[in-house]
Parts: sequence; C-alpha cells; structure tokens
Amino acid sequence: MAMTTIGGMRETLTAGLWIGGERRTAGSGGTYEHVNPSTGQVQGLVPLAGASEVDEAVEAARSAFHEWRRWDPADRRRILNKLAALLADHADELLTIESLETGIPVSTGGMLPLLLGGLEYAASLADKLAGTVVPTKPGAVFDYTLVEPIGVVGVIIPWNGPVGQIGLSVSSPLAAGCTVILKPSELAPFSSDVFGRLCIEAGIPAGVVNVLPGTAEAGEALVRHPGVDKISFVGSVGTSRKVAAGCAATGKSALLELGGKSADLVFADTDVRKAAGDAIGWLVYNAGQACTLASRFIVHDSIYDDYVELVVQGLDALQVGDASDPRTDMGPVINKSAQDRVLSMIERAKHDSSVRLLTGGGRIESPGFHVQPTLFEASNSAEISREEVFGPVLSVMRFHEDDEAIAIANDSSFGLAGYVHTSDLSRALRVAAELDTGNIGINGGMAPGVTGAPFGGVKDSGYGRAGGIAGVTEFTRLKNVMISL
Repeated sequence: MAMTTIGGMRETLTAGLWIGGERRTAGSGGTYEHVNPSTGQVQGLVPLAGASEVDEAVEAARSAFHEWRRWDPADRRRILNKLAALLADHADELLTIESLETGIPVSTGGMLPLLLGGLEYAASLADKLAGTVVPTKPGAVFDYTLVEPIGVVGVIIPWNGPVGQIGLSVSSPLAAGCTVILKPSELAPFSSDVFGRLCIEAGIPAGVVNVLPGTAEAGEALVRHPGVDKISFVGSVGTSRKVAAGCAATGKSALLELGGKSADLVFADTDVRKAAGDAIGWLVYNAGQACTLASRFIVHDSIYDDYVELVVQGLDALQVGDASDPRTDMGPVINKSAQDRVLSMIERAKHDSSVRLLTGGGRIESPGFHVQPTLFEASNSAEISREEVFGPVLSVMRFHEDDEAIAIANDSSFGLAGYVHTSDLSRALRVAAELDTGNIGINGGMAPGVTGAPFGGVKDSGYGRAGGIAGVTEFTRLKNVMISL
C-alpha cells in the first residue's frame, strides 16, 4: 500500500467544559495532552472534568429540566432543527476537527450526516409523543397515560466518531424533554466543545446540554451520581460491567451500546467484486475502529479464491496516511497504545497454526499511528476471529452450506451487526431472520445507516436502542392517571 503525507503547521485545537451555559477552560480532573493520531504531535491541552464539575453539571441539568420539560413540544422541535441548521453551517469546521482529533479521513465526508440526521429525526418526534386512553368499563372510570421525560441523562460517548455519536446518543433525550450531561472521551473532545457552543447559540436554555470532557474518573462520578436518572453508554464490554453496576447501585436504568465482531456472509450468487469492495470500504472507515463494521468474512467455497484475491488487491492499493489529506483512503488508529495493542494481536495471530497471513500485518513507519491494512485466513476459533481488534484487521474463512455459514456467524459472544451478500431475496430474508444480531445489512448496507432506524445489540453487544422511535422512547416513562367518574 502507498503512504500519503501532508505538510504545513497544525492549528492548535482547544476544548472546554460547558456547565450551565458557561464555558470553562479548566477542570478539577487536570489536563490531557491531545496527540494528533496522524502525526504523533501534541495539538492541544484538554481540561478534564472531575467529580466536582459533575456535581455542578448535575445541579445545572436538574434545574434546567424543570423548564425544558415544560416547553411546548413544538418549540423543542423547532429549536432542535435550528441547532441542526447551525451545525450544518459549521460542516467544514466539524469535518476538520473530526479528522484531527480521531484520524477519520476527510475523504470519507465524516460523520456529520449522522449527527444532522439524528437531530432532525429526533426533533420530528418531539411533539408526537402521546399517551393512550385505557379501555375501561363505561361510566366507572376514565383512565389515560402520560408520556414523560425520564429526567437528567448522562451520555458517555467514545472517541471513535464523536460527531456521529452525538447524533445517536444526545438527540433522542433532548427531543424527549430530558436534559443531558455529555461526557466525551479525552481522546476526542473538540467536536463536543463545538456542539456545546452551538447549543447555546441556537437558544437552547443554559443547563439543558452540559459537556464534560474527562477520563474514567468523571465517567464513574456521572454513573454513580444520584441526581442522574439514566445513563447512555457507548464503549467496551469490560467498562459496561462497571457502568451497569454503578447504575444498579443508584437505581437508574442504562442504555448500553458495546462492541462487535460482525460477520459478513458472502454467498455464491453474489456480485463478488461488489462484496469485496464493501469489505475494503468497511475496513478503511476509521481504520476499522467502529463496532458495527464487518470484520469476519464467511465466504462460499466456490467464490472464495476470487474474493480473497480481490480483497488483497484492494487492501494493497489503499493510500494510508494523514487523515487531513484528501488523497488518504485510510488514516491511523487513535494513539500509540491502540497501535501497540493491534500489532500485538496481529503478532499472536501470525503464530496461531489455524491462521495464515494474506496481506499486511505490520506497522507503517511514518509519523502517527498507522497500521497496514491486514487480512488473515483464520478459523472461527482463532483469537483474531473472536475478539474485537478495533483496527484495520480482517479475517476470512470458507463455508459450503447456508446453515454452516449461519452457525459460524452466530458462534460469537457479540451480536451488534451482521451482513449478507446474495442476489437471492429469499435467502437474504431467511438469513437475516436467523442471524443473532441487533442489526442486519444486506448487499452493502451498514448499521447505523438509515435515519429513523433503531440501533443496538444483543448478547455482549449491549441492550436498549438508540435512534428511531425506539431511541426517543428510551428516555421517557409512562404515568397512568385514573379518574373515578
């Protein structure tokens, strides 16, 4: 594969805390030196929230909740649409920041469409959350239900695509009438800072949206705070166990969107070139650092060799380099720790007798944290096929019968997404029904894809749904009212 570079000085990025409508440039959690993953150079100091800022943000959010929940729902719809329009006006700024903070190539167009689509869709539901009249014996009682916002929501998002995560995780509670405390990762805090600024500019009341960049210390304080009514968490399975325990300790509910090891079932009747192109396209998006991407490819024996040849050719032709260079196809992983972890998994795979390296498999010697696009032929029992790598690494294996492919795909502790490539509609629908995942993409569709669709996983990939009607109702509760006649 080729390596691209880009010259010139880097603009220093700034981040802040937003509490009660005011921006702060310091927090009790200290500071974090943010490193550009493409260059390995420090590009900004990030102020970190600690427990004291969590306390203040919860107080601000609780105070604002009393006003926000009583807004005319149509006014909430209008102001969220105004926010979406402002974000669209700052598209270039957000695309640049997203590339610098995460390493997502600007050539991909970034995740702004997911943010805008999520906001606009959630806004459209703000004035459509209605209760029901409960059937009763005529003349005895009149019984009805009220749909109410759940309260203050702590939203903890990861570093791999915070712009899109805001669209999935923040839009729905705001539309439901909840107030939000957003905790972005210290690895990617800058786009969330812009979001906090534009919320105020749009006219959203102070305290409705608070932004607290921070480490696990701030996250734990948010999860365990008795003034927070629900947690929406996107992250690793291991951390989710702590989140769930913290929520249980304070009697709050949680929405958990966790990892994945998604399989793509490639059947003999598919367009092999299209299927191979999709595999490469999924990998290059954020260097494989997305939980929904297909990373296990289960390919029918009759087309296996052709498929593998096309994928290897495509991976070897990729331009790997600086994410801010429009010529770059695939950028870096997020930091040196991630690079070392991915390379360690690759080295273990090389020494596994059930695994064969087909291409890639090494570090790219360059500024930044780049890893070669890598493809292994591997059994489904190999670590590289079972554990989430979160890097540009794929595994491929053969199958002979449809049921065999389904069984291999389902033989995983994860269940976030699954993919199918076939020209047979009947087969596609049958396989989609039998795959044990929360989301299915057929012939190239990737979750989350369609605005308005629910998104979430099963098994170790979490529970609850973000997006769509289900995503908004996640942040509501029903109150029953009975009137004796």
